[in-house]
Amino acid sequence: MEHEHSKYCHCLYYSANALARVLTKMAEEEFAVTGLAPSYAFLLMAVNDEPGIQPKQISAQMQLTASTVTRLIEKMEHRGFLERKFVGKFTKVYPTIKSRKLDKKIHEAWANLYKRYSDLLGEAKGRTLTGEAYKASKKLEM
Repeated sequence: MEHEHSKYCHCLYYSANALARVLTKMAEEEFAVTGLAPSYAFLLMAVNDEPGIQPKQISAQMQLTASTVTRLIEKMEHRGFLERKFVGKFTKVYPTIKSRKLDKKIHEAWANLYKRYSDLLGEAKGRTLTGEAYKASKKLEM
C-alpha cells in the first residue's frame, strides 16, 4: 500500500492529518525515552527554558488553547515536574528539580525526532515543509 494513492490525497485536510498521524507516531517513539508524551515534553522545555513563564505565553508558543495548557500544567504539577505560583492576578509556572533533570533527555529526544524525519525527507525538504506548514496554519487561523 506504500505506493498507492488515496482518493483524498489532493485534499489538504486529509493530507495534513495523515502527516500529523505519522509525525505523532514518530514523536511518541522518540520521546518514549523520557517517559512523557511529546506534548508534555514540549511543555517542560518551555518552562525549563523560561522559569516563571505564564500559561498565556505557553499557549502562544505551543499553539494550544489556554484550557489545554492549563490541563497539561496541572498534570505535570501533579506528577512533580512543575509548580505554579500565583502573583497577584498572574500565574507563573516554574520547573522543579525533577523537570530540570529530564531536560537534557527531552532535548535529545527532540533532536532525534528531527534527525529521523530529516533522514527520510531530506533536511532541506523537512525545513521547507515545516516552514510552509507553519505559515499555512497561521494564515488559515485568521
